[in-house]
Amino acid sequence: MYISRNIDSALLEWKNDPFRKPMLLRGARQTGKTTAVRHFAEQFPSFVELNFEKDGRLHSIFDDDLDVRRIIRQIEGIMRKKVEPGKTLLFLDEIQLCPRAISALRYFYEDMPELHVVATGSLLEFVFSELKDFGVGRIRNTFIYPFSFAEFADAVGDGILVEHMRDATFQEPLPETEHAALLDLMKTYVIVGGMPAAVDAYAQTHSYLAVERMHADIMTSLKADFGKYDSKVPAERIRNAFASVVAQTGGKFIYSNSDLELSYRHAKEATDLLELSKLIVKIKSCHANGIPLGGDVNPKSNKFILLDTGLYLHECGLDISDLIAQSPVDFINSGKLAEVLVGLELLKSADPFTDRELFYWHREAVNSTAEVDYLMQHNGAVLPVEVKAGTRGAMKSLHLLMAEKGIGLGLRTSQENLCVMGNIRIVPHYMIGEWKRLLADAH
Repeated sequence: MYISRNIDSALLEWKNDPFRKPMLLRGARQTGKTTAVRHFAEQFPSFVELNFEKDGRLHSIFDDDLDVRRIIRQIEGIMRKKVEPGKTLLFLDEIQLCPRAISALRYFYEDMPELHVVATGSLLEFVFSELKDFGVGRIRNTFIYPFSFAEFADAVGDGILVEHMRDATFQEPLPETEHAALLDLMKTYVIVGGMPAAVDAYAQTHSYLAVERMHADIMTSLKADFGKYDSKVPAERIRNAFASVVAQTGGKFIYSNSDLELSYRHAKEATDLLELSKLIVKIKSCHANGIPLGGDVNPKSNKFILLDTGLYLHECGLDISDLIAQSPVDFINSGKLAEVLVGLELLKSADPFTDRELFYWHREAVNSTAEVDYLMQHNGAVLPVEVKAGTRGAMKSLHLLMAEKGIGLGLRTSQENLCVMGNIRIVPHYMIGEWKRLLADAH
């Protein structure tokens, strides 16, 4: 059974866009790209799927010139299906294995724009670095992540809580009973994570053992890909860098901190590859002087988080049975979970047609170290986001940043219900994906 995703509405929006371009659906392995496209294909009278991993014959179609009419004729001949613009969804899966097919996407836009073409692939960034031109400006890049909290709640049958959550405001927060229920559900979500296979396993069995085994399978598969990243970088070096990211989550990443005592250059090379694979997410240090945030970064100060909380817990070696017995407050304190959860939810709440980045603020001075976990853009200004694990805690760094930079609005996310404290808005962890709606009228 297909589990609905936020990407479904993005795909439908693309289908009906009069200025549509071929879509390249990008994301880490096993985040549900192929499944989402196959479900989307139900919107079309016909569907033609090419998988460059399963069918070696398909590569030869693109060996000659990139005349799209010739390409379509050959596809029809091999697949024994008619490809009709306006009626057919043409799906090019695992396209990273055929770089010439990536180059062909631009010509579908130029010569046959009425044909709906979707391509998906993993490790695409590695291919892009070798292509001189893959159609920049002629392709609609779309990004998919693991399930968000709201998607997970729908998948496990708690959609009514999501509906109520989406109706809540600072003026009319959720009743405390529903707030408590959502905190408990959030705890489950953090353990299961958002990888589709893990979500499906939990939705069908409600067994954490099944989830734990699925996490092990996923990580085995993802680590097996390390050898594909770059033939010049040993897979063992990448595995070591990955372990270092897990160990240093929540703090400034020190490239030289590794069991193998890698040089800065070797460690950075390996983490850069992990970032390209979308397996880890970089959080860039920003001076918060204004918009755009990306124009004001400190390249020597970064943090990293894994793409999924469930996989993070698995890699930390934490015992799920122990986590289940903890209260939501104690649980979220385990291994910097709150910061990982919030960062990932902020990414998932972004426009899927934009490759968003994460930023944070850090200042080191004599007897005055301060840090704010995330920086976002809101109404043309910097919005600082401070993450608290529980329901208490001072906001010294948040207030310091706001005063120093003249920022008029801040956001704190914790296990508290929605409320307002002066120019600080309080949002519970499970609702951080709703931050844009909640702050729509805030200045």
